[in-house]
Amino acid sequence: MSFPILLFDGECNLCNGAVQFVLTHEQDNRIRFASLQSATGQQLLERFGLPTRTYESFVLVDGDRYFTESTAALRVTRYLKGGWKWLHAFIVVPKPVRDWVYRIVARNRYRWFGRQESCWLPTPEFSGRFLA
Repeated sequence: MSFPILLFDGECNLCNGAVQFVLTHEQDNRIRFASLQSATGQQLLERFGLPTRTYESFVLVDGDRYFTESTAALRVTRYLKGGWKWLHAFIVVPKPVRDWVYRIVARNRYRWFGRQESCWLPTPEFSGRFLA
């Protein structure tokens, strides 16, 4: 069975908060997670020719395709339950505009939300959804 994998900056408080949000609001528990810094994250970044040392974007890997920046974030919303999935409607906003906003937040995320010394560790109930 194929499942989407969300790669995130494991040292970023905003990113970790987003992962925790997805874990608690996801409709069918399909998404798997890996930090960009992990072995799995590094292998997937290399596979798609993405930077392996700078972590400026979420990356959603779905089969043989990957999505970054605002597109990755918006595609994740399709897996959420309730009204949250309607956020995907923002995909109609032109990508350059969406990514411009995304990059402003990404550049300032450590200053605005803080940084952890190490990657966040999931609770036992969610640990099976994280790839090393």
